[in-house]
Amino acid sequence: MLRNLTARLTAPVSAAPLAVFRIIFGGMMLGSIVRFIAKGWVHDLYVAPKVYFPFYGFEWVKPLGEAGMYILFGLMAFSALGIMLGLFYRLSAVLFFLSFTYVELIDKTNYLNHYYFVSIVALLMILVPAHCHFSLDVLRKPQLWVSQVPRWTVLIFQLQLGLVYFYAGVAKLNADWLLEAMPLRYWLPAHTHLPLIGPLLDEVWVAFAFCWFGAFYDLTIPFFLSWRKSRPLAYCTVVVFHVLTAMLFQIGMFPYIMMLSTLVFFSPGFHEKILYTLRGIARVKLPEKVALAPTFRPAQGILLSLLALHFTVQVLLPWRFLLYPDKLFWTEQGYRFSWRVMLMEKAGTAFFYVRDPRTGRETEIHNRDYLTVNQEKMMATQPDMLLQFAHILRDDFKARGIPNPEVRAEAYVTMNGRGSRLLINPNFNLATATDSFRHKHWILPFEDNALQSEAVGQIK
Repeated sequence: MLRNLTARLTAPVSAAPLAVFRIIFGGMMLGSIVRFIAKGWVHDLYVAPKVYFPFYGFEWVKPLGEAGMYILFGLMAFSALGIMLGLFYRLSAVLFFLSFTYVELIDKTNYLNHYYFVSIVALLMILVPAHCHFSLDVLRKPQLWVSQVPRWTVLIFQLQLGLVYFYAGVAKLNADWLLEAMPLRYWLPAHTHLPLIGPLLDEVWVAFAFCWFGAFYDLTIPFFLSWRKSRPLAYCTVVVFHVLTAMLFQIGMFPYIMMLSTLVFFSPGFHEKILYTLRGIARVKLPEKVALAPTFRPAQGILLSLLALHFTVQVLLPWRFLLYPDKLFWTEQGYRFSWRVMLMEKAGTAFFYVRDPRTGRETEIHNRDYLTVNQEKMMATQPDMLLQFAHILRDDFKARGIPNPEVRAEAYVTMNGRGSRLLINPNFNLATATDSFRHKHWILPFEDNALQSEAVGQIK
């Protein structure tokens, strides 16, 4: 059975889909980086902040200063261009993965699902011979040219996209989304000014229709895209779905990345037509010989084993929230890196107090003295960021001459239309807590009933 699977994965297929995917991915990344720089986000997100919120285990990742960050983004842009053109491809792919992922790890305030997706795809791009077909590398070294590549080199991108969609659908199978149409019941009425569909967005049944269709779409679209007969209609649905989300919600490049990336599901003939058109524009002739990408059996076996491990992690990681008690959306323990997209409306306000244990004097913190507007907004609703900010305050007050400052926070959070309530124990000294993957016991349990108000009163 394993031998048959290996034979199927390594069977030769047209290199055209891989080449087209390389061009699309590199082009999208180049456009996104230029847009990011043009809007001033490099300065706003990676130069202007006084402090940052790195991911657990990556505290060593720091911004590089204003000049360093612009150099890093310039390197990222040139490497994306190299991927698109297939120029010094391996080096470009490695540099893009390292630079993009480094920036992503600087501050979890800026975490987005599609940034995580881009890092994964960039890593996978390093492993495939996407430069051996319709590329500048082939013009430099004609001996690199191949017409066929192993099936797995295309399949891994289809599988990764399928997992993104499928788990986005699984995440929608919750009571708030299916039975309450939340948070779309709150979000859609803000767009009643749109022509034609605007008046409908104020209707509750439309919010329910969006929610139920969204869950069905995400759960099934990978399978419909994989089936030749349903693929054209499925892709039309992809376009309509993502155009609507781009119109209604501010989620950046995500809809466009998904629309263009899913073209990898189309047949080799479809991609060969695209390359035929591009060859006509570039006036490049297609070699007549048939050439298969060279394979080294031991290396390919190791590579397939590593890819199996990668996809095992991708399948299991979204389920890690089951290891933690209480409501996922409330604690957000196991929330990131699991393809949960636009599933909650969560807002909060956090008040921090630093106490000098020697004198008993307590100081209320003005958060904006340390944080940007966006950092404060994100920190107020996410327990791990609350803890990180408490540690920032602890270290700052230590530097001011207070040996063991105590830090506590009152964080009031509202989620999916429910009343505001305390997120964490306001009497717990966050300065003594250490971050880890273990459950944060100082998060107050989510109680979806009227008794929560009484409990909050008793705690205070």
